[in-house]
Amino acid sequence: MLDENEKKMREIQEFRFSIISEIANPYLAWGEIDQLIREKAKRTYHIPYTKRTTLSRACIKKWYLRFKKYGKPGLAPRPRSDAGKSKALSEKDQNAIMKMLEQKPDLSATNAVRKLQREGVISNPVSRSTLSRFIIASSLDRKSRKKDNPEERSLKFEFFSPLECVQSDCMHAFPVPDGKGKNRKAILLVFIDDATRRILYSNFSFSENALEFEKGIKHILKTHGRIGALYTDNGATFVSNQTTRILDILGIPLFHSRPYRPQGKGKNERFFRTVRDQFILPLEPETIKSLADLNMRFRTWLETEYHRTPHSGLNNTTPLDAWLEKTKYIIPVDPTINLDEVFLHEAKRKVYKDNTFTLLGTLFEVPVPLAGLVIKLLYDPHGPVLIPHVHHEGKLQGNARTVDSYANSRVKRSVINHGCIQKQIDNSEELPDAGFTNTKASLAASKVSSQEESK
Repeated sequence: MLDENEKKMREIQEFRFSIISEIANPYLAWGEIDQLIREKAKRTYHIPYTKRTTLSRACIKKWYLRFKKYGKPGLAPRPRSDAGKSKALSEKDQNAIMKMLEQKPDLSATNAVRKLQREGVISNPVSRSTLSRFIIASSLDRKSRKKDNPEERSLKFEFFSPLECVQSDCMHAFPVPDGKGKNRKAILLVFIDDATRRILYSNFSFSENALEFEKGIKHILKTHGRIGALYTDNGATFVSNQTTRILDILGIPLFHSRPYRPQGKGKNERFFRTVRDQFILPLEPETIKSLADLNMRFRTWLETEYHRTPHSGLNNTTPLDAWLEKTKYIIPVDPTINLDEVFLHEAKRKVYKDNTFTLLGTLFEVPVPLAGLVIKLLYDPHGPVLIPHVHHEGKLQGNARTVDSYANSRVKRSVINHGCIQKQIDNSEELPDAGFTNTKASLAASKVSSQEESK
């Protein structure tokens, strides 16, 4: 549970990230970044814990540089330091001056202050040096104010580089046999490259879920390169807390229903119309035997027809040719990043007194010294077998093991001395397999029991 101060810092950090996430796209040139900063400086916002509603270009640029250097943690508010700074202008006075200059861009800062003083809005005297420093820091000089067009305009109509923006959406198809004697509706998840219309990942499944979404992201990063930005709708498929945490680690901004291009989701909708007209309509649904069969046919159509057909939105170039022509602009994923580790899910559990815990409906056991303590678990939700990696106080304690409930029912639990336990943990870098005493005792109990029964 976050305290009030931590909650405040988290909200401010998330707000700042929402402002600069689009600017941090690695595929943007500096000119495009500067244009985005200018556009964002003209908008109004609901800024947490302040009455201000606007941001200066200098402020947005400062957040952007912090993010590039330190990542998302660099956007957290830092302790305030007033050393060497004038306190003559209060926050109320600053907001009044900014509002006046935004409403009347031809008015000089000095005249704006005098007008506010006559109206009684500003009561304290303001020196020229103090006012000058404030105007420069806020990028409110007359030249900048007159240069900016107050009318909001579209930021970007088309993306140029592959992977600069990747759109994702789902399409409901028709019922398919599920292998258990029932027919269930197949749902197609696709990731389409905005610049080339190439389908980077596609898969039919029986549900919309965040695991499938993460699988597609991981496939693109491993197969193609670094994603500049992801754009989706607001469906529950794309808003998992685990997915958001993974994207934050990778520095990939995720945009939802608010489009930053007039076309919005037009490319996805146009592709789904092509799928229905050219793939599903000629298909005989009753001939589909399984999801694997449907996916195999779809990928064959995708590579042999869709990717090799001229596209009107690409000046009659095929998606495959458009992709190959611009592959030199793709930014590779940092080779030092272990994607398999990044995509592990995270959970916290308190270990029961019998050194067990539950995860995703399965009962696991850990070394006896961890009984009663809170542990952090990292696990692969896509793996064929669930094997949680156990961490405590930043150290890996080994892997948890599934409990043999029948064998453990024959074992008597001993009383645990937590003082000794903490001492054992402090003195051990990694607990060996011998720590799983309940499992070994259970196996021994089963062996003794079987011997008694044989007698």
